[in-house]
Amino acid sequence: MPKYLIEANYLSEGINGLLKEGGTQRRAAVDALFKSMGGTVEAFYFAFGNEDVFIIGDLPDNTIAAALAIRVNASGVTSCKTTVLLTPQEIDEAVKRTGTYRPPGYEIDQAEVTKWDSEGGHLSQ
Repeated sequence: MPKYLIEANYLSEGINGLLKEGGTQRRAAVDALFKSMGGTVEAFYFAFGNEDVFIIGDLPDNTIAAALAIRVNASGVTSCKTTVLLTPQEIDEAVKRTGTYRPPGYEIDQAEVTKWDSEGGHLSQ
């Protein structure tokens, strides 16, 4: 199941709700949200700094992750940002995929493109 990092921030009403309910009840609410969408929470941490909450969880797919973010953001008391997390094995598969890409300001030279695949895509100008 795909894994996601959710970074959340409480707006003023959300902070008031947190003060009223406490941290463990918020964690339980997030667990229930993920479960209702077919997922699970792996880690849940409060923080101080730019973000108030960090969540790592599994959800069935990107559509479900988007639905979760839409629901949370629509509440008007919390905003969240979702990042898809990839395993080292998924990156291994990704680097095996090829395609022809012309970076801005470069001309495509097929001989050079062949070298890019064997050299990891490095360019010389």
